[in-house]
Amino acid sequence: MKEREQLPPFSLPDETGRPRSLADLAGDRGLVLYAYPKDDTPGCTIEAQDFRDLVGEYRGAGFEVAGVSMDDARSHCSFRDKYDLSFPLLTDADGSWLASVGAHGEKTLYGRTSFGIIRSTFVVGPDGRVLKTYPNVRAKGHAERVLADVRELAAG
Repeated sequence: MKEREQLPPFSLPDETGRPRSLADLAGDRGLVLYAYPKDDTPGCTIEAQDFRDLVGEYRGAGFEVAGVSMDDARSHCSFRDKYDLSFPLLTDADGSWLASVGAHGEKTLYGRTSFGIIRSTFVVGPDGRVLKTYPNVRAKGHAERVLADVRELAAG
């Protein structure tokens, strides 16, 4: 996905099984949607906790936060409850929607090539237009960097 492109429409179940779309999730100014590889793994836990700790500031800027992975609702519920996450976790079971936004495919980690979710974040306006994209990110400190950009978008 590139900035200014339309995010492909989605209707993905959240951790309760309820189908959610951009219209359901976006705040006044939009949605920060982050794709992560797997519930309850070290990097994904750091990233989720960072977004959790800053979710009030995102909401203050008019943006909601949601995560998406290929994990099922049971895994999401356990992850949410264990770390007191206060935003939806969506399931893209077959990875097809994630692939459509470039967040699922071939990746290289420590010199090994594999196929899976590529940690990525998309800041999306309520109209579905991508305002900012972060491909292949590192978990630690990422939520703070995105927040700085979201604040700039909200001020602009």
